[in-house]
Amino acid sequence: MNLSERLTEDMKAAMKAGPAGKVRLETIRFLRAAIKNAEIEKHAPLSDDEILGIIQKQVKQLKESMADFERSSRKDLIERAQAEIDVLSDYLPKQLTADEVRDLARKVIAEVGAQSVKDMGKVMGPLMAQTRGRADGKMVQQIVRELLG
Repeated sequence: MNLSERLTEDMKAAMKAGPAGKVRLETIRFLRAAIKNAEIEKHAPLSDDEILGIIQKQVKQLKESMADFERSSRKDLIERAQAEIDVLSDYLPKQLTADEVRDLARKVIAEVGAQSVKDMGKVMGPLMAQTRGRADGKMVQQIVRELLG
């Protein structure tokens, strides 16, 4: 079952759950709308990797919104955003820890023979291909800079 089919099945289950599945249902509907818009732009169905990219983008936006909500002391909106992040996280692959990213970065640095921060581009391409969907790009960049610095 691909990711799009899984979202459809989960949406049906959330509908059957009634009020208990309200947040899950609304989150999945919002996600499916974003996927549909991307498919319309592309003029073709999205692959699972492209759908994962949309999910990651939404999680990132929700986390940024949570920071704004915290500054505004809006506990209700913080809880809602966290609930939506929890639903979306179910569809993402297991996230890598900083130590796991550091290990992968060391391997890539050795493979490409990077010596300094000037070689960061040589490292980031292959490393991002290995961590795509499993680690935040900012964290990966920070770790590479730290190792090359």
